Amino acid sequence: MRPTSQLVQAAAAVLFALLMPALAAAAPIRIVAAENFYGGVAVAVGGTHVTVTSFLKNPDQDPHLFEAKPSTAVALAKAAIVIENGIGYDPWMHDLLRASKRSERCVITVADLVGKKSGDNPHLWYLPQTMPALAKALAAELARRDPAHRTDYIANRDAFDASLAPLSREIQAMRAKYHGLAITATEPVFNYMATALGLVVRNRRFQLSVMNNTEPRASDIAAFEADLKMRRVRVLIYNRQTSSTLTRHLQRLARQSGIPIVGVSETEPPGTTYRDWMMGQLAALNKALAEAAR
Repeated sequence: MRPTSQLVQAAAAVLFALLMPALAAAAPIRIVAAENFYGGVAVAVGGTHVTVTSFLKNPDQDPHLFEAKPSTAVALAKAAIVIENGIGYDPWMHDLLRASKRSERCVITVADLVGKKSGDNPHLWYLPQTMPALAKALAAELARRDPAHRTDYIANRDAFDASLAPLSREIQAMRAKYHGLAITATEPVFNYMATALGLVVRNRRFQLSVMNNTEPRASDIAAFEADLKMRRVRVLIYNRQTSSTLTRHLQRLARQSGIPIVGVSETEPPGTTYRDWMMGQLAALNKALAEAAR
């Protein structure tokens, strides 16, 4: 082999080695989210540098009835970053991760970011500090994996946080207006937000029974019914994605007693954003509380 040919090949090898990190960084980082509202945060923070797949995304389906498919496992196996809710809300994700271990994969458990543990209310996306905490964790992990675009991830995180400012203002405005008022709910889905609004949530033990798919105590049912009949609560909140004979009975009783009913959901509607989803539900609650005060 001629010396010049050896030099050309050596130069090509060096150039290829230098280009490899750039080529790897140019490939979108694969992110999988158990729930679509967490996937939305990943899209906002990652921008064009990521591809995001969300598993729970149908607002007409009970999320507790979700069953993983082979395509779910395939998407998870290819993911560099995985986002799960944790504390028992998406146990199927934990099982899939155990069956597809990868040392280089980063798993972000949202419950850990906000200091929640097993036994706590798992509906963490209604906790106002959850999404900023997730955006911060995602930006840090993406910047670690792809330092060439670190400024993009930080800027996207800051823009996402800024987009939540109207939501924060609405929460504070409603808290000033309705602090101390009593409401009730068929499930604890909305309870973190209700607490942020300063509302007093009654019948919590009943809600836990429904969430855990166990029969509520007769005394808890009677207390719930009495709250509605005697108008001790201003609003009844129910989960749009689940229903039972008992919860439908309580909704009928609320209507008969003239108590406004507000539906909330566990899945972000398609074609919207987390902020707009939350703002829409707060608007409905605001209207209901105002009507109840008349």
